[in-house]
Amino acid sequence: MIELLILFELSRKVLTMYGVSKEIRSDFSVLTTPSYGTIKPALNRLESNGYLKTQKNLSQGGRPSTYYSITKDGLEELKRLILEQPLENPIQFLPMARVKLACADILSNDEQLYMFSELKQKAESILIDTKNLINSKELSFYPNMVFDNLTCEYKNFISLLEGFEHACSNH
Repeated sequence: MIELLILFELSRKVLTMYGVSKEIRSDFSVLTTPSYGTIKPALNRLESNGYLKTQKNLSQGGRPSTYYSITKDGLEELKRLILEQPLENPIQFLPMARVKLACADILSNDEQLYMFSELKQKAESILIDTKNLINSKELSFYPNMVFDNLTCEYKNFISLLEGFEHACSNH
């Protein structure tokens, strides 16, 4: 997820590592708050893969700063990360899906529709699995309430995706 977030922020403007961190926190703090210890190695990986380029300049305070910008290959990688198959692990699915949706405006209309469809299929699959779990076991009060809440969360997420699909289809 960190690579997707970094590439997304750098698709919008050139930033230092501090700027990348600040923008991610500003735009995605309700979904994730990566540390510098996570951001710096990810920047290095992205640069070594040719997705970023760097330029060293003196900052306003006269200290050397490294500025990161996205390359053409980086933009393609960003789209690939957004469009890749949803995660199989249900606990990771919703957070990652929400990040992808928040970045969807860089995709073409057709790419957005594809992503919405893929996310909807996975969400529907997890919803069915959750309902089957509730119906197949005699759950005590707390697990039953947790899984019932999860059912509501997935129904709401599917409704959100359907709204996006409808809006995208009318463009």
